[in-house]
Parts: sequence; structure tokens; C-alpha cells
Amino acid sequence: MALQDILFTQGFGTRRICAGLVQQGYVSVARPGDGAPCACTDPAQAFVPDGLRFWVQGAAWEYHARAYLMLHKPAGVECSQKPSTYPSVYTLLPAPLRSRPSKSAVAGVQATGRLDQDTTGLLLLSDDGQFIHRMASPKKHVPKVYEVAAKHAVDAAQVRLLLEGVVLDDDPRPVRAAACERIGEYGLRLTLTEGKYHQVKRMVAAAGNRVERLHRSRIGALDLPPDLAPGQWRWLTQVELALVTAQAPA
Repeated sequence: MALQDILFTQGFGTRRICAGLVQQGYVSVARPGDGAPCACTDPAQAFVPDGLRFWVQGAAWEYHARAYLMLHKPAGVECSQKPSTYPSVYTLLPAPLRSRPSKSAVAGVQATGRLDQDTTGLLLLSDDGQFIHRMASPKKHVPKVYEVAAKHAVDAAQVRLLLEGVVLDDDPRPVRAAACERIGEYGLRLTLTEGKYHQVKRMVAAAGNRVERLHRSRIGALDLPPDLAPGQWRWLTQVELALVTAQAPA
């Protein structure tokens, strides 16, 4: 694949812009197994993209045919490309990830479901439409684990209600937690397999309590790594990708 085409697929601009970056000496390339990167000024020079490492204006990148990311969402950002009040969570990502070409109307990686602006925790993003659907569709029943800090003390009756099912105002059918346990006097660990609007907050309210803080700690079998600080992101490893898709049938 021509170097300018590789840069294009990774979100560095149009093919003409990518060709210009190469011609102006802003791009260095290191093939798998090579040592120091070598400058390349020929946009048409061909490389095998898999495993290719390159530097664009000094920033290091590695070729990924598809983007699969995890991000530790902090409070105070919205999971929207066009936020209404707070900054967009996408501003936490480098520009190329926000500009990767896509067959959909929106370029760049997209969140696989949303978290409220005040909710923290594990967020997955991708440019793979099938993966996004598998993670976000309520029909796939991907388990998601939430840590709840409640306003009032949590009692056994509230846990029982959440497990047996509570009725929300937009659905006459009871909505049940797949798992629920008390964590200390004011805490809950809640597992859901669907994603209704403000679901955790509304379920806890229907059980007679109120969510003060909400944090998503797990999606599928993938835990939020303790060393990933709020606002940080990284690529999913193959092992992590397998963990998160194991409970999401294609």
C-alpha cells in the first residue's frame, strides 16, 4: 500500500494532504523488526501496512486496520460529537482518531454507547460498525458493571427490588439487574445487560434511593485497568478485544 494511502486510512487528512506531509519530510517509517525509523519523501512508496510503525511530525503511530480503543471517561464531558453543555469526550483523543475515514456519515471513532456527563469509567470506541453494534445493541445483552455511590444507606429490600425488577416510566415491563450486591453501607455494584436512557439512576430511584456518583468498571469480561487514569485512552490488545467480545455474539 502506498504510504500516502496508509496515512489516509489512519486519519491524517485527504490523500493530497498526506502526500504533502510525506513530500515535506514530515513522515518517518520503521518496518516490523527494523531499528531506527527512516525518513521517506515518496508518497507512492509501497509498504506492507500490518505492523508498520511511523512518525508524523514527530508523533509516533502504529498502523491499525480498525481502531478499537478504551478510554477512562472523566466526569464533566459528554459522549457526543456535538455536546450541548460540556466538552465532548472526543476532544480527549488525538486528531487522527477523530478523522479516520468512515463509510458512515460521521468520520472517526465512535463510542459504543454513552455515559452521562457526570458518569465516569470504561468507554469503548471504534470505527468498526459491526463491533459498535455488538457492544451497544440491547439485543446482544453485553453485561456492563456499574459502581454506585447512593445518597441513602442501601438495604436488602432495595437490592431485592433491583434483582426482581422495577418499573420505569417509559416501559411497563419490569427492568431487572443481572446482578446486584451491596458494597459497604452506601454502595452498590450493579450489572446490566441493556442500556436504557439514564437506566442505573432511574432503577435506583425506583428502588427508593438516589445515585450520587456512578462509575462503569467493566464491559463484558474487560475491566477498566487501574493504571488508566481519567481522561487517558489506549488501544485494546487482542486479548482485551477477545474479553470484551466473548459475551457478545456476532
